[in-house]
Amino acid sequence: MASDRSRRCSLTWRELCGSCCIASPEEWSPERNYMSRGRRKVTRSPEAQLRRVVYRVPVKVNMRSRNIRRHKNQVPHSQEARLRALREETCLEEKTVVPLQAPKLFSGVEPACKSNQFLGPEGNVDIELIDKSANGYSVHFPMAGFYLWPATHLGFLVTAAVTVRIAFDSWGQHLDLKLQHEEQWMVAGPLFEVSVEPKGVIAEIHLPHIISLPANEVDISWFQVAHFKDEGMVLEPPARVKPFCAVLENPSFSLMGILLRIASGTGVSVPITSTVLIYYHFHPEDTKFHLYLIPSDSLLMKAIDDEEAKFHGVRLQTSPPVDPLNFGSRYIVSSSRHLEIMPKELKLSYRSPGEIQVFSKVYAGKMEEPIVLNVTDKRHKTLVWHTLVKPVDLKFHAALVPPPFSVVAFMKEHRRQLQARLGDLNGVLDDLQDSEVFTEEEKELVQQLPMQQRKNETLLRMVEKKGPQALEILFRSLNQRDPYLMSYLSQQSLQQ
Repeated sequence: MASDRSRRCSLTWRELCGSCCIASPEEWSPERNYMSRGRRKVTRSPEAQLRRVVYRVPVKVNMRSRNIRRHKNQVPHSQEARLRALREETCLEEKTVVPLQAPKLFSGVEPACKSNQFLGPEGNVDIELIDKSANGYSVHFPMAGFYLWPATHLGFLVTAAVTVRIAFDSWGQHLDLKLQHEEQWMVAGPLFEVSVEPKGVIAEIHLPHIISLPANEVDISWFQVAHFKDEGMVLEPPARVKPFCAVLENPSFSLMGILLRIASGTGVSVPITSTVLIYYHFHPEDTKFHLYLIPSDSLLMKAIDDEEAKFHGVRLQTSPPVDPLNFGSRYIVSSSRHLEIMPKELKLSYRSPGEIQVFSKVYAGKMEEPIVLNVTDKRHKTLVWHTLVKPVDLKFHAALVPPPFSVVAFMKEHRRQLQARLGDLNGVLDDLQDSEVFTEEEKELVQQLPMQQRKNETLLRMVEKKGPQALEILFRSLNQRDPYLMSYLSQQSLQQ
């Protein structure tokens, strides 16, 4: 039944799209599908679709309660209108491998919709943010068709109206680092938790990945979809692997994402699509840049944007590296003239959006002359990326950036209120120890004091003695642990 339904959906979709390359797995040609390139033809029954390779590792599957309203199926427009809309927005030429939206999404051209919208067969569909803290979203697809979220590269092929809820999670909370090392697992894309209502109407889900397939260095059989369930991690091979996404047919939904399993001892360097982000921090005496080298993951980019915005960082427009870069390789950041860069070496790795991201700080002084920033492959000594930054590029941004925020001044201004109003310090002390600001002995010294205000005063005094960087770490910890107090103090500063 599931196979028949998938075939009928594929045929219906092809009929609507005319010359679209979307086809059933049996019809997929080597020119259009990397899964079939010079290898065996894969035909699986629905019962054999899910290969139950279960790893019994501690899994924290967050099964959020989902109150999804049912929507009545809407009557679609005429066949002619649907055909015209679909051809305009989603159809491909017969030999095209990548969906029509892909050149817009991956060539740096802005898609024709906002970041909080899906591209649908008859226009854009709005996405509702339902849980900001958990990155939870809800969207209702009003009719059958293919829907793509350009901001995340997540796509759905649906056979009827459906409501989909999507949340984003961190791999680090579910995939054991030891397992990654021993089993040669590589995180190859974001981690999603998906639920749908009604069930049974999702014919395909297109899960984004960061692997560069045209480099011909990756075996398609290495791709696996990881489902995190109560019994552990369950692996399922995708029906198809395409540039930028892997496709599951008639999917079951859970916490899911793409992993790449690399055979032990192969010594293969995995090429991935990557990008370089540069953020400008204005200061009249010492211009500062933050340079990130990361996989091309839009969720990761958004997380970095949000973090930099807290400290008034402004992203400069740059182009990504032209060629794929190798995952796990090390790259050297340098400049056209002698500038202070810390650290000079970056490792291209995948850190989930919720984790701390590594970047290089570039100090350019008063920035009176243009500078060139370079990224070079450490092993091969080849230039993989460079950009030119001129003082005039920064003048426009300087007008938009508010006066630089001083953590030291803020903590000094509100020291008395912090000493009086800080509550439980255990989480803050853990953060300070994890960041190596406090030793275990210093942490216990604060904890053993009898009075809360005495604890607060001792904590503030000890951190102040350790310098501005320690104060900045304390400031970030307090923002996370006691956001209401810090927001109140920030409002007081603005009113003065």
